[in-house]
Amino acid sequence: MSLAELEVLCTHLYVGTDLTQRIEAEKALLELIDSPECLSKCQLLLEQGTTSYAQLLAATCLSKLVSRVSPLPVEQRVDIRNYILNYVASQPKLALFVIQALIQVIAKITKLGWFEVQKDQFVFREIIADVKKFLQGTVEHCIIGVIILSELTQEMNLVDYSRPSAKHRKIATSFRDTSLKDILVLACSLLKEVLAKPLNLQDQGQQNLVMQVLKLVLNCLNFDFIGSSADESADDLCTVQIPTTWRTILLEPETLDLFFNLYHSLPPLLSQLALSCLVQFASTRRSLFSSPERAKYLGNLIKGVKRILENPQGLSDPGNYHEFCRFLARLKTNYQLGELVMVKEYPEVIRLIANFTITSLQHWEFAPNSVHYLLTLWQRMVASVPFVKSTEPHLLDTYAPEITKAFITSRLESVAIVVRDNLDDPLDDTATVFQQLEQLCTVSRCEYEKTCTLLVQLFDQNAQNYQKLLHSPSAITVDKAIQEGRLAWLVYLVGTVVGGRLTYTSTDEHDAMDGELSCRVFQLISLMDTGLPQCSNEKIELAILWFLDQFRKTYVGDQLQRTSKVYARMSEVLGITDDNHVLETFMTKIVTNLKYWGRCEPVISRTLQFLNDLSVGYPFYYISMKIDAVKFMLKNHTSEHFPFLGISDSYSLSDFRCRTTFYTALTRLLMVDLGEDEDEFENFMLPLTVSFETILQIFNNNFKQEDVKVGLFLNVMKDDFAHSRLSRSTKRFLHICIYPTYLPILQRTIERWYGEPACTTPILKLMAELMQNRSQRLNFDVSSPNGILLFREASKMICTYGNQILSLGSLSKDQIYPMKLKGISICYSALKSALCGNYVSFGVFKLYGDNHFDNVLQAFVKMLLSVSHSDLLQYRKLSQSYYPLLECLTQDHMSFITNLDPPVLLYVLTSISEGLTTFDTVVSSSCCTSLDYIVTYLFKHIAKEGKKPLRCREATQAGQRLLHFMQQNPDVLQQMMSVLMNIIVFEDCRNQWSVSRPLLGLILLNEKYFSELRASLINSQPLPKQEVLAQCFRNLMEGVEQNLSIKNRDRFTQNLSVFRRDVAEALRNDGSSEPCSLDMMS
Repeated sequence: MSLAELEVLCTHLYVGTDLTQRIEAEKALLELIDSPECLSKCQLLLEQGTTSYAQLLAATCLSKLVSRVSPLPVEQRVDIRNYILNYVASQPKLALFVIQALIQVIAKITKLGWFEVQKDQFVFREIIADVKKFLQGTVEHCIIGVIILSELTQEMNLVDYSRPSAKHRKIATSFRDTSLKDILVLACSLLKEVLAKPLNLQDQGQQNLVMQVLKLVLNCLNFDFIGSSADESADDLCTVQIPTTWRTILLEPETLDLFFNLYHSLPPLLSQLALSCLVQFASTRRSLFSSPERAKYLGNLIKGVKRILENPQGLSDPGNYHEFCRFLARLKTNYQLGELVMVKEYPEVIRLIANFTITSLQHWEFAPNSVHYLLTLWQRMVASVPFVKSTEPHLLDTYAPEITKAFITSRLESVAIVVRDNLDDPLDDTATVFQQLEQLCTVSRCEYEKTCTLLVQLFDQNAQNYQKLLHSPSAITVDKAIQEGRLAWLVYLVGTVVGGRLTYTSTDEHDAMDGELSCRVFQLISLMDTGLPQCSNEKIELAILWFLDQFRKTYVGDQLQRTSKVYARMSEVLGITDDNHVLETFMTKIVTNLKYWGRCEPVISRTLQFLNDLSVGYPFYYISMKIDAVKFMLKNHTSEHFPFLGISDSYSLSDFRCRTTFYTALTRLLMVDLGEDEDEFENFMLPLTVSFETILQIFNNNFKQEDVKVGLFLNVMKDDFAHSRLSRSTKRFLHICIYPTYLPILQRTIERWYGEPACTTPILKLMAELMQNRSQRLNFDVSSPNGILLFREASKMICTYGNQILSLGSLSKDQIYPMKLKGISICYSALKSALCGNYVSFGVFKLYGDNHFDNVLQAFVKMLLSVSHSDLLQYRKLSQSYYPLLECLTQDHMSFITNLDPPVLLYVLTSISEGLTTFDTVVSSSCCTSLDYIVTYLFKHIAKEGKKPLRCREATQAGQRLLHFMQQNPDVLQQMMSVLMNIIVFEDCRNQWSVSRPLLGLILLNEKYFSELRASLINSQPLPKQEVLAQCFRNLMEGVEQNLSIKNRDRFTQNLSVFRRDVAEALRNDGSSEPCSLDMMS
């Protein structure tokens, strides 16, 4: 491939808009990486390429080349590293993205070769010395040097899940202990040099240098010091595990002062990086300091906060504002309120923070995502009040009510601006609203009397205004919308403060205040429902549902005394005397919503979720059948009464999810008092049987114009039972109800609409649920053939679906799961449930010449072969249905496994081998169990082969077929033994018991290969460790006999546990020598 062709390839790959050309360019790139000319072509692109994209392509190829599992020779990697260093040094004005891509190659080479030794030296650790040469050059060279350190630090912290995690931690720990502190000190010294000279903010080079140095410091502080792999989304819970050796750096006041000074001196783009560093400093683990040192360190942080708030000009930048809010939240995360109040500046600083928070809440449209951190600070401060032992005043009783008031008033004032200016309504972002309200609920209970008085006043005022507008024929639409928005906020806020009772110490007086507020919301519910459908507002309805849920959690349940003061006021005003009356009110509201809000998915969805939550809780579960609204739903679950159950032109999948939730809750209520009452069940099923009959008529009329209608009807029945947890009697009733009349309808539907997942998925789920023998609920009578008949129907459906779905051919990446793999995974789940259900004697099928069992197994194979190994593991639901199914097949149906064609058997065994290394313990454990069954079967066959007893010829032939296959493919079991040993020795093995069971059989079947593995590991270690490892291996097999009895397996499992511990100890870095390699044979 010539230079011109390579540059055309770059154009298509990086700036081309034609998808076909880009895909072809990606294929050509993979071919280039695999070709022997890869390095020479990369050099050609770097030295003679006319565009930056040519250089980027070279860097990309080099990155993939050096990242291979089978590494290049050490000398070649050293040459590549030195070449790139010289290249970027000679061309410092390259495009920044090219420089970063090339430096990433250096970082990967350095990380992967961190323990490589040549002539008794770690050849790839010289990078630190090489960087110092860059720092002595021009500004451009200095920037490149800093980027090298920054990329190296990031790469060392990056977990590559395709490689052993233990090896990554060993490299990262060594880098942390030998280099990271020096890098941080070097970066801080560069920043001090910058501050020591007059800053020229017009100099782009100097700005870029400062930015890269700050990013380097941030990378150092973000390093995963102890391998905790903290979830970045849990930002408010993060603690930085600074090493003890860094203690002196942090104890120097100059360190914090440096970054506070940088914040005040730099422009916003850079100052927010300084604040990000301060966020990490504020998150330093408490145990790093003694108590006096911690107090001093906290005092320096508080002084910095005070200085920022006294000079707030920089906080007008959204980036600075956001990082400062994070900084404040981290202060309370890592320090106790008792420690904060002891700081000399605390009274002044808490006043400044309160004013800052109030101002932030009032400017609700500015950086709304940052308010979360401020509310986190106040929530945790208020929650800590009961635990403060210090005599110093915390002043929260002064400022917390002000924060609550500012939140309430600012949200009410925002409504008019949102409506009149047609802005995005904050209420539409329910996730953010709920998060903020859950934080506010704790703050609002501090000095609750003030908050309650304010809410009562505002609620009465706005409710009266709204009533006037409702009765006024000349009411302006905008004014009505504003009042509705305010009422929605007020209902949300009342629900919030009522829910706050669970988070803060409450008194009877507080309960009485909750009653006052709750009365007003219940009265508003009555007002709104009376005016339906004319008087309706979606936002108010959603707010009401939030309030009802908070009230349920707080005041409905066995844990609360019935004499709670909350019901005193409600009894006077509404006649609601206890939680039983409240439950009746809840159900009436639910039925009303389901009747009148049928085409408003948010309201219906939230209403049904509320119903679902109610249906699983006490005391509703026991009194539900006494409530008229529940009886009404059980008898009238049709689209006539509940429109969301019907079909509209604009139906969507979310409507069907609503059906799932509805029938899950409804079936749960049905089973409360059903018992053996078959008539009651038939009455409940009547609306559904009517739908079945309608569909049956359509089928009998050969569809005519009804194709679409049938699809919609089937969607109407979509999840009525697929997600319901049916009891034994209920499942028996359901079986009687739909078999044999209606199951053929589902069969014909699969045949006709196999390419419509919205149609096939619910039917397959229903079948999977029917096959599930949870709690032995499929306990048929001795004389009943229902178990076999049920399996025959499932077999027909799985075979039909499997044959039809394969006719779709190849599918795109975004279509393959919903169109094909999802259905296959459900089929596998159904088949696994049948095989493990213990209600079918599968030998009967062969005995009577019935081929349904053989057919479904062949369908399983056909579907399996249409799925790639990568897809098996990539899609979690598929892997978690396939591997447990395979476990059942290897346990009870090894004759089927041994009869598989060699390519199919190889596919199955390869899938087991790949599944062993997955991080999903469900999958890896199933793989271990399946492998154990196969190995045990083979071992027993070999053990009995020489004895020639009178036994089944068929079983002998099956064992002989498996043995012949293994002899033809010896690497299959050897590969799996290598994988299991690698997991035991080098990985964080979470299912050690499961791994140990097949490993013994593999060792007994392949003793020679096991000896080779043992020698490979021992010889790869330094001489002092070789004898220790040899002794570990001897101990592993001590007392283990040449059989697979349970007693012998248990002995091996115990030995393996000790072996793993001893090997880990032997391989642990002792600081004096490093292992040459931690990779075993693969």
